[in-house]
Amino acid sequence: MSETQSMPAIEMRDVNVAAMRDASFTVVEDVDWLVAAGEFWVIAGQEHSGKSDLLMLAAGLMPAAGGSCRLFGRETKDFGEAELAERLRVGFVFQDGQLFNQLTIAENVALPLRYQKNFTAAEAAGEVQMLLGLLELAPLADVTPANVAANWRQRTALARALILRPEILLLDNPLAGLGARHRQWWLRFLEQLARGHEHFGGQPTTIVATADDLRPWQGARRKFALLHDKKLILLGGWNEVETSIAPIVKELLAIQLETTIQ
Repeated sequence: MSETQSMPAIEMRDVNVAAMRDASFTVVEDVDWLVAAGEFWVIAGQEHSGKSDLLMLAAGLMPAAGGSCRLFGRETKDFGEAELAERLRVGFVFQDGQLFNQLTIAENVALPLRYQKNFTAAEAAGEVQMLLGLLELAPLADVTPANVAANWRQRTALARALILRPEILLLDNPLAGLGARHRQWWLRFLEQLARGHEHFGGQPTTIVATADDLRPWQGARRKFALLHDKKLILLGGWNEVETSIAPIVKELLAIQLETTIQ
């Protein structure tokens, strides 16, 4: 095994996570978490539990409020322009996509190549067209995001995150608001990435996705954790999720809790 393969993709030790909108407020405390290369993690939690903040920290997009966070072995608090190459090894999909409405779907997907790799529009076109075809977005290439359904905007955000062929893919609640067909498409496609998609050289992608509903994510190869009461609780595999007696886990599995009527 090479040094790159043996090195954790993400490593957090005694990490405190601050809120993106208020750095003085800690949303998650004392995180000890290691993501090995090629693992597929699902981090579940209720609204405002800190899921987005934890992902932003894992991506090196915001500093830890305390402790040590490493990305590919590099301390993220030291990230600057010199560490740009490390950042570009990570793709990030925001829950609302955060697309540019003045640009077409194809132009949004091309942005990382245009601005990070200095590609011309012509140089980026081949890879963009291939990725649009792979994600079934080709018919929408020349349409602006405001004129397509949210399902397709979210898929466009995924294409943009994948255009630089990242080694780590972080997805903030990617199934939120999707119809059943699109939800199944995402689950199948992410599983292909996790196993090694041929379009990306067959190398397994390390994936971390957040969720507010655990039910769609059942999978033998996935690892699960929970954000609750400012703590990251490592659950293990799906068997540990199903057998957990914690009320918060049952809520995230949409299991009706027993109540006593007074």
